[in-house]
Amino acid sequence: MLKVISIAELKPGMYVTRILKQKSDLKIKTGIVRSHPLIDTLQQRGVKQLEIDVRQSEQSPVEPSAETPPSEETVSPNPAVKHNPRRKKRPPVDDAISIEEEFRQASADYDAGLRKMTTLHCDLMMGKNVNIAVLDDVGQTILESVFRNESAMAVLTRLRDKNTYAFRHSINTAILVTMFAKFLGFAKERIIELTMGALLHDLGQAKVPQGILTKPTKLTALERKAVQKHVAHSYQLAKQYPGLTPLMIDVIVNHHERLDGSGYPRGLSNNQLSTAAKIIAIVDVYDALTADRTFKKGIEPIAALRYLMSQPTLFDAVLVQKFIRCIGVHPVGSIVKLTGEKLALVLEGNRSQPLRPKIQVFYNAKHQHYITRKKLCLSEHGSTLKILGSVQPQEHQINLSRLLKEQLSV
Repeated sequence: MLKVISIAELKPGMYVTRILKQKSDLKIKTGIVRSHPLIDTLQQRGVKQLEIDVRQSEQSPVEPSAETPPSEETVSPNPAVKHNPRRKKRPPVDDAISIEEEFRQASADYDAGLRKMTTLHCDLMMGKNVNIAVLDDVGQTILESVFRNESAMAVLTRLRDKNTYAFRHSINTAILVTMFAKFLGFAKERIIELTMGALLHDLGQAKVPQGILTKPTKLTALERKAVQKHVAHSYQLAKQYPGLTPLMIDVIVNHHERLDGSGYPRGLSNNQLSTAAKIIAIVDVYDALTADRTFKKGIEPIAALRYLMSQPTLFDAVLVQKFIRCIGVHPVGSIVKLTGEKLALVLEGNRSQPLRPKIQVFYNAKHQHYITRKKLCLSEHGSTLKILGSVQPQEHQINLSRLLKEQLSV
């Protein structure tokens, strides 16, 4: 049964079919609304009236009384909740807003988080007293952005700067962990713990001599031990965080453990490691491999994914496959070369057809010039148009940061 409700009546658990009245031209996918922040976003975007499917909803709307006709202003202070525990849960409303609409806010939040992480690291290196709780806002904004449109934050993890790797790595790992946990269906309360654990997992590197961390040649045995101590340093620093939970500790302490027991600090093996520990191990290595550092260039995402797949004794093979499905063979923010000598920016993954994501064509590689941008869903183009491979932005003198701002502007 379909029912028309106002935005004020929309509650988590309702199954939205379409928007009926709004001040913008926002488009959404059908599905269950899972969170209040998502509803707040719809309201901020000017949505006034929606259509819901009552039968597919986990929460029913309040029926207005005979004296009060339904209107956009009708608000019930005590909604009646009808829940059928046997009803199959529907998928959440993913990407409630477009990547273009979310990108500006996500970019501002990413930059703010990077500034906080940079300040925190620098203060720790100088031996100053710090307030680790400043990262609370960083974790929350990552979570909220990923739930509005996960592609916007994911795109930002593709921006690389060898001089800020230590700070970006924690932010990027937190974003990717949040996306992956959401993909795996973790409860939101657990996801934020994983997000915060990822933000805290490498704080201890600020206590390791920076010359060792940036050394371009092979480390000595003593230097390796010094690097490995960053895990203990991170744990000691995290204990100052008032919201620290056992799950966060698990992420911090075990992100360098491996299935075969070859990791550190305790040499734990498969059965001793939680799912959270296996997740952070995969994400941590993926971001480290794809990052630019002072002593090496990052490798392409597809090469990093191949490495993870080739190491089943180190990383959980099932989780690696799921991670690839989550971020895509060509993750969002990647530049790919198409048949016809065109370059395109990957905007959105396609989990049913990973090699055929949603893209935005922007460049003629043959004649070396920009062209009018055009969005395409490769899944709708059969075999006539396909990705030949990924390309490095610098191969065509492309400034990725500038490109993203230009291509994702609204």
